[in-house]
Formats: sequence, structure tokens, C-alpha cells
Amino acid sequence: MNGVGIIGAIVIGILAGWIAEKVMGRNHGLLTNLIVGLVGAFLGGFLASSIGWNTGAGWIPSLIVSTLGAILLLFLVGLFRRRRV
Repeated sequence: MNGVGIIGAIVIGILAGWIAEKVMGRNHGLLTNLIVGLVGAFLGGFLASSIGWNTGAGWIPSLIVSTLGAILLLFLVGLFRRRRV
């Protein structure tokens, strides 16, 4: 999340977590959305840089990468939860 600051990162994290929650059909609270969004931002940023995808700076690219990372995170968590049952 280049160029958005700490408050921007929190807002983007909440939005990314909320969008991922809706896409994946889950129902979480605000704090969980923030955590999922921020972890998703790190995951998405790591994967984007690993494949050489330069997303640039700003709110929109950060939100897109964070949301994709959060969706991937919820998908992976869902896989592990289904196996334990």
C-alpha cells in the first residue's frame, strides 16, 4: 500500500475485507474485516511483486490488490476449515 498512509491503510483494509466477505459469502464483523483486509494486503502485495506485477501507488491499486489478497485468504481459510470437520 504505497502512498496511502496508516489511516488510508486501515480504511483500505476495512473496505477490502468487507468486499472479500461479500464475494465469498461470509459474515464477519468490522474488526475481522480489518484483519482480513490487512493480511490480504500483505498477501496480495507479496504475490503481485513475486510475479512482477507493478500495481503503482494510490488508493485504487491498493484496494484492488488488498481485495484480491483478502479473497484468496478467505478461500484458503475455508479450505482448511472444511478439512478439519
